[in-house]
Amino acid sequence: MPIINNNAEHDPNKILPVDYDWAREYYEAGVNNNWVPQEIPMQDDVTQWNGDVLTDAERQLVEWNLGFFSTAESLTANNIVLALYEYVTAPECRQYLLRQAYEEAIHTDTFIYCCDSLGFDPDYLYGMYDRVPSIEEKDEFVVNLTRAIDRPNFSIETDDDIREFLRDLVGFYVIMEGIFFYAGFAMMLGLKRQNKMVGIGQQFEYIMRDESLHVGFGVDLINEIRTESPGVWTDDFESEVVDLITEAVSLEKIYAYEACPDEILGMSAEQFAEYVEHIADRRLEQLDLPVQYDTSNPFAWMSEQVDLNKEKNFFETQVTEYQSGGSLDW
Repeated sequence: MPIINNNAEHDPNKILPVDYDWAREYYEAGVNNNWVPQEIPMQDDVTQWNGDVLTDAERQLVEWNLGFFSTAESLTANNIVLALYEYVTAPECRQYLLRQAYEEAIHTDTFIYCCDSLGFDPDYLYGMYDRVPSIEEKDEFVVNLTRAIDRPNFSIETDDDIREFLRDLVGFYVIMEGIFFYAGFAMMLGLKRQNKMVGIGQQFEYIMRDESLHVGFGVDLINEIRTESPGVWTDDFESEVVDLITEAVSLEKIYAYEACPDEILGMSAEQFAEYVEHIADRRLEQLDLPVQYDTSNPFAWMSEQVDLNKEKNFFETQVTEYQSGGSLDW
């Protein structure tokens, strides 16, 4: 049975027998990762934020990343609930989409918690999307890839329809969660390595742990659709996907230079731009597409946080650092 269809070939109410074991494995891993932001103390962050520990560049880095993620997580959740869920009819895949939607709610709650803890004006934090062009351009770029399947009369009947659906998956899983999010992770975890804003940094570690699963599921979903509908992934469409990813890299590099205008203790905008290229090549490899940059990872310590090599073969070995609740043990 196809993983997506518009002809009720899958009965979404009958999860057994399971056709896609990998989707069940993502769901089970997500359950084992369960956490809530209130588990993490924020008092030291509040003291640092209200004191003079942070430079102006570091404060902007924190504000811009909280502002970007606060809207991006909502966009991602809306896409799952309002677009993807209707057309992914395999029940075990729907089960994971529900789990992911719950995790997006947790991530949204994280930014509420950060906003309240640091005393941000909500209009200021959640208005970054309107005030900072590089944030708006990233969000709009992804949303534009998904407008087709958000039409009331959209249905999956032809190869062109499936390609529209794949653009959505590439936009949100590969570009938004797999590229745009990871540069922000590097910025915030870089601060944490310097014992600055450690509470927020730990919450970003938890979010990144969830996002590693989201990206893996999205890539596997894309590749499953490619296998089941081989005529859809044409040479022209493959070139289009590569172009979308390289355009996303250009947008993210603009954001990196603006969000991090001054070097922050060994972390420069140039390094963040290199990291974006490195991550983009990783995503291209996961889609069996040619790498475009051959850029080495300027932040080797990011592999200590979440080894990108584990994403492709995530379930072939036991990943001991993924555990439920309490504290992270990387």
